[in-house]
Amino acid sequence: MEYSIKQVAEKLNLPISTLRYYDREGLMPLLKRTESGIRKYSETDISWLELVCCLRNTGMPLEEIKAFMELCLTGSSTGEQRKELLEQHKAFILSQMNMLSRSLEMINYKLANYNEIGIFHII
Repeated sequence: MEYSIKQVAEKLNLPISTLRYYDREGLMPLLKRTESGIRKYSETDISWLELVCCLRNTGMPLEEIKAFMELCLTGSSTGEQRKELLEQHKAFILSQMNMLSRSLEMINYKLANYNEIGIFHII
């Protein structure tokens, strides 16, 4: 089945402009077009976009996503490189989660003790 850019935007809750940007940036090298140049997305394209969104939402720069995509296109010989890239990103995510957890604890403390500590209390 093929999907229009509007259908994909709705399905993934992304602006059409983002889908066009990802295509222009070379993140959709297998994307097919009609003779008149209209993008036609396959299930595989949508799955790839879901991964791109996951990586972007967790802080991976587009250049790294492109590098990962190029490794994927190269084939099974790059499996270990792809795994290592994802392992590194996982470590980054866990670090971010730890930092956010500590920040949330401080905010929860401040909220729980708001009336006692006042607005200008630092500790």
